[in-house]
Amino acid sequence: MAEVIVITPVKNSLETTLDTARAISRSTVQVRHIIFNDFSTEETKAGLEQFKSQVGYELVHLEDHTNHPSPNYKLVLQMAQRMANDASLPLLVIESDVVVKPNTIADLLSFQKATSKSGLVGSVTVDEKGVVNFPYLKFKGVKEKVIDTSRSLSFCCTLFSSDFLKAYDFMGLDEAKDWYDTFISKKSIELGFKNHVLMNAPVWHRPHASRPWKQLKYSNPLKYYFLKFWKGMDKI
Repeated sequence: MAEVIVITPVKNSLETTLDTARAISRSTVQVRHIIFNDFSTEETKAGLEQFKSQVGYELVHLEDHTNHPSPNYKLVLQMAQRMANDASLPLLVIESDVVVKPNTIADLLSFQKATSKSGLVGSVTVDEKGVVNFPYLKFKGVKEKVIDTSRSLSFCCTLFSSDFLKAYDFMGLDEAKDWYDTFISKKSIELGFKNHVLMNAPVWHRPHASRPWKQLKYSNPLKYYFLKFWKGMDKI
């Protein structure tokens, strides 16, 4: 029996997605892993189908559920929340540029079960050398093993408690946004839950590997902010 529903939204980037899925499959706890394919290329779609049985994940093609162009993070969260609530399980988002360790999911679940009023629990992100990186640079240098925080969590690798999933309906998410990390983090606090980041359960994060255009923020910031503000991309 699965102890948690794990979801991975995907837009192309097949190789990093398969790295993510293989790492999840090696977890020390049983999970139900669902990849949501958000209008990827036919090549990526075929690759995801090809490795589905071998790696051990379910696959949902969003083109079968909506005509809305990518990104469809709101729809993914709404569908996943229904699945989690129907199964009375917590929900874990692991994005397609993240690689977890075999014990990562067990560590997140154990902490949440032992913590009263837990809303969201995130794993700190690190680079290939184990150094804290984006989006958790704000916690770089912290010595504590666990951070109790009211600051925004990233959904790179974040666990939503069953109690929080029952307390807030994702059908109320703002249609005008693309990403909901900040909003949902604040909503958890607003509803009386606690959010934590586990510094002792790091995950390897390759920033924006799943959305290459966002790497322009570092290589060509003028073009990045043109796309963000003038083209309306990456609304948070």
